[in-house]
Amino acid sequence: MEKIKQLNKKQPKLKTIKRKSWKLFSEFIRRRDCLRTTGLEDYGKCISCQKIIPRTLLQAGHFIPGRHNANLFYERGCHSQCYNCNINLKGNTLAYMDALIKLYGQGIIEELRANDKQMRQYTIPELEDLREYFKAKIKELKDLIKE
Repeated sequence: MEKIKQLNKKQPKLKTIKRKSWKLFSEFIRRRDCLRTTGLEDYGKCISCQKIIPRTLLQAGHFIPGRHNANLFYERGCHSQCYNCNINLKGNTLAYMDALIKLYGQGIIEELRANDKQMRQYTIPELEDLREYFKAKIKELKDLIKE
């Protein structure tokens, strides 16, 4: 009887796990960038326009858009952006590129372009591992603030 219950139990869908992983990734990116840009937990700068925005209003914006490539959960390709730059200005790409080069050096653009060419299909175990990884990274950031 126990085995039948286990078989009938719904397995989480890939889409659901991916969404949960993205939520943690986004929180990590925004927290990381707040600390990096302002030293504050709750305010950070948009990588493109440099405006200081509350963390809750920042978005995790990709330099190279797309949910199909290896840049989706790539930390060096995603940074905090305000709504205007990320959505209205479609990433404010030139300002974003200048900021990336200043932050990581000239090679970052080619690195992200190479990732863009890699199609990536995540499995449920990989996404669950990513969730645990980003939970730990968020905890590290919170612990830094407490010190």
